[in-house]
Amino acid sequence: MHRVAVEIRDINDNSPSFEKEEFSLEISELIATGTRFPVESAHDPDTGTNAIDTYQISPDEHFGLKVQTRSDGSKSAELILEKPLDREQQSRYQLVLTAMDGGIPHRSGTALIVITVLDSNDNPPLFDHEIYRTSVAENVALGTLVLKINAADLDEGTNAELSYSFTRNVPRRIREIFKLDPLTGDIVVQGALDFEESSVFELDVQAVDNAPPGGVGHAKVMIELIDVNDNAPKIEVTSVSSAIAEDAQPGTVIAVITVTDLDSEENGQIYCQVPVSIPFRLEKSLRNTFELVTRDILDRETTPQYNISISAWDGGSPPLSTRKTIMVSVSDINDNAPSFTQSLYNMYLMENNTPGASIFAVTALDSDMDQNGEVAYSILENRLQQGTGYVTINSKNGHIYSLRSFDYELLKHFQIKVQAHDAGSPPLSSTSTVNVIILDQNDNAPVIVSPVVWNSSASVDIMPHSVYAGQLVTKIIAIDADSGQNARLSYQLLEATDPSLFTVGLLSGEMRATRSCGDKDITTGRLVLLVKDNGQPSLSTTATISFTILSNVTEKSSERTYESKRSAYFSELIRHLIIILGSTSFLFLIIIIFLITLKFKQESNFVEATVCCYSRRNSTHSVNTRPAGNESLSSSGPGQADRFGYTVCITPESSKSDFLFLKRCHPTLPFTEVNICNTSAMI
Repeated sequence: MHRVAVEIRDINDNSPSFEKEEFSLEISELIATGTRFPVESAHDPDTGTNAIDTYQISPDEHFGLKVQTRSDGSKSAELILEKPLDREQQSRYQLVLTAMDGGIPHRSGTALIVITVLDSNDNPPLFDHEIYRTSVAENVALGTLVLKINAADLDEGTNAELSYSFTRNVPRRIREIFKLDPLTGDIVVQGALDFEESSVFELDVQAVDNAPPGGVGHAKVMIELIDVNDNAPKIEVTSVSSAIAEDAQPGTVIAVITVTDLDSEENGQIYCQVPVSIPFRLEKSLRNTFELVTRDILDRETTPQYNISISAWDGGSPPLSTRKTIMVSVSDINDNAPSFTQSLYNMYLMENNTPGASIFAVTALDSDMDQNGEVAYSILENRLQQGTGYVTINSKNGHIYSLRSFDYELLKHFQIKVQAHDAGSPPLSSTSTVNVIILDQNDNAPVIVSPVVWNSSASVDIMPHSVYAGQLVTKIIAIDADSGQNARLSYQLLEATDPSLFTVGLLSGEMRATRSCGDKDITTGRLVLLVKDNGQPSLSTTATISFTILSNVTEKSSERTYESKRSAYFSELIRHLIIILGSTSFLFLIIIIFLITLKFKQESNFVEATVCCYSRRNSTHSVNTRPAGNESLSSSGPGQADRFGYTVCITPESSKSDFLFLKRCHPTLPFTEVNICNTSAMI
């Protein structure tokens, strides 16, 4: 005999189930959040992991579910209130509770939890109006219903049963005149009314529900008494439009005026009028009803609104009258174009301005309002207009900004056309012209153009026998790209090898000899010249002028003395004319001599010449003498003569009666290097 133990393994072949398909739960709407409510547990015949593993509840913002594990391993669930309840918003909730086992696949069972929210007296009564207004004639009969008040309570049952009453603030005298029904809320007259004693009655009423603690609602009742046979006419105005367009045609209806009088028919005949000084009039349409219409064209820019005083009086004796003032606004139409303060603006701008900075502002005014008076500015683009592309404008405030830095030396004046337009429909516009005048600034230093300056240095040759005291040696010519006082130049000799030899005119720039040159004077020297303008601050340029005093070659000392004496008798203009005529005659003579010499050379083919050349290179001057070989001029044809330059050649050994010849020079020599050659020819 053997003992055998057989274990039957469970499979997940059963779903969890609840005893009931629906459970009911009642919860007060005043219960605190976090309160737990146990729910029925489900049953699952399976064991182990196939038994109930967890519970779930359908999503809801007010309720949550907490699952707990008991000591025996079974699961239980509790419903938790997570958000306060309000029966007046929702009085019933339906939640689906689901029990799930741990088997694979999962099995589940569901049950419906129906939650009913119990009402509590948490809402006070509310009246239909905070203030009730009514009026009653002073001669009404007793028991006349004056007003019916009504309040509602959102609660239900006994919590919503209301009773009406006066508050303790109502005086005893008013309680004797008016009676309030506690159930219906009717206010009736139970005492005599007297308008002269009191024209208005103010009653504070309350509604109280019947459940503890009692909720209370409050309201105010205003009762106005209507006088009998002693009231002035009453004016009521019904506006057809809050505003009238300024282009409205005459006869346009603005308002309907109704005048009433509570007096008797005999005293209730109504008369009404408006002032004749305004562009409006009254037209009677029905009994005691008038229409206020326009009488003339309106202009909002002149009068934007009218305070119209309406006067009404009855036919009693003495008549009683009343007056009422209504305001009529005139709406704008786009009937005015923007207007510039000036049709032509002159703007003065200093050169070298900062690009992007505001340089000017134009202003245009529009007497219209709102968008009809909103002015926008723009620059009219015109390819033929000089100022296009130089400036831009702020469309809102009319400020003009430069797009570039202007240079007076390149641009002295330009013109732009600015347009101002409103935002009306259709838009209106006007234009104005802005003349931009560029002012000069001292931003250019003087430039010496004569003599030719290279690297701030120049060279000048001076013949001592042609120089006498006061004679013009050379003229310093400088220019300044600026204008006015900024271009007014002055010359000053800063430094000289021999300060007693030359002077420079302060304004003319003329360099004159202060005395004649002697044999002991220096042959080369240097002058440092300053040229400055009259701007603020002043700009200047310096140049070093090297000069060479050549030896005596053509003139005698006596002739120089004679010329020096005669120079006092000639004016500067006559001296220049004499120099020009003499130079022209000398050139003409040279050409004739050259042609004759060329002819003789072609016939004899014999030329003997000695050449001495004086060269000047940059600021260094020297005298070089070298013999020249025989050179046939007949080999140079007309075409070659055009390609070569010539320098003046003088024979130092000969006297003044010697012929002067021209020697050809290569055209590639710099213009600043001039060769003076002395040639002696024997024919």
